Amino acid sequence: MQKDEIYNYFTDQLNIRNIKVDEPMNKHTSFKIGGNADFFIRISDVEQLKGVLNYSKLNNIDVTIIGNGSNILVKDNGIRGIVIKLDFNKVKIDKIDNKHVKVTAEAGATLGLIAQKLLKENISGFEFASGIPGTIGGAIRMNAGAYGEEFKNIVTKTKCLDEYGNIHILKNEEQRFSYRHSIFVEEKLIILETELLLNLHDGPEEINKKMTEYFQSRKAKQPLNYPSAGSTFKRGDDFITAKLIDECGLKGFSIGGAQISEVHAGFIINKGGATAKDVLKLVEYVKSKVYDKFGKKIELEIEVLGE
Repeated sequence: MQKDEIYNYFTDQLNIRNIKVDEPMNKHTSFKIGGNADFFIRISDVEQLKGVLNYSKLNNIDVTIIGNGSNILVKDNGIRGIVIKLDFNKVKIDKIDNKHVKVTAEAGATLGLIAQKLLKENISGFEFASGIPGTIGGAIRMNAGAYGEEFKNIVTKTKCLDEYGNIHILKNEEQRFSYRHSIFVEEKLIILETELLLNLHDGPEEINKKMTEYFQSRKAKQPLNYPSAGSTFKRGDDFITAKLIDECGLKGFSIGGAQISEVHAGFIINKGGATAKDVLKLVEYVKSKVYDKFGKKIELEIEVLGE
């Protein structure tokens, strides 16, 4: 099927206006790396999303959903088929009682935006996520966490869409949360919105203090001044991966434009002009060095997309 035929169907039949052909994915990832996507579509309407999924299924076209692009590495030859960025970003707050609130956040809402909104309403329990640079959809999918907290501790239910266009509402236990993992990694389910149970607080001072402390900690310990996809490797069951990488003497080691951060050995950064090939070569080099020295197998936390 020709690209112009697909483009015309989406614009004429589905009334999609925010669509780009051969779009560089380095514009849409925090790593600033990645080849072109055949089609890049921003969607803010569930019916449009259903239409794209149905058309893609009928015509055997691959579909990739992304959030803020903050936990992915797109390969240098790009992504075939359709990349969808969800522009659902509403946040609704409902008081349950004098101590608890229900927060319903659409998948495309960024964690920073949600955190600021909750701060204004004196709502606590979300501070750990305030500095994570992603959307809540991506955070639920990967069960993101920081400072000893994870999303599985505050999620009550999540609304999602399957590949056939059916809506499902999954309770917390049905989402199969584990370390940096959920049912949404295993199955073809697109997160539309999630519901959180959080706490009403007496005032914003303590919430703001905690958020500021977390921000200062990130600023001091993470290489925020270079493009990256966040923490590159998962922690081990019985070891801290960054510590092992550091003990291998790999801080500052580079392949092409990709470098093991000198600030935090768990981060691979784009020092300038890095390709996905550079990053993946560096990943394999790190894996082999850690295994040779400690006999430990380390795994990626970031998701690799494309070809």
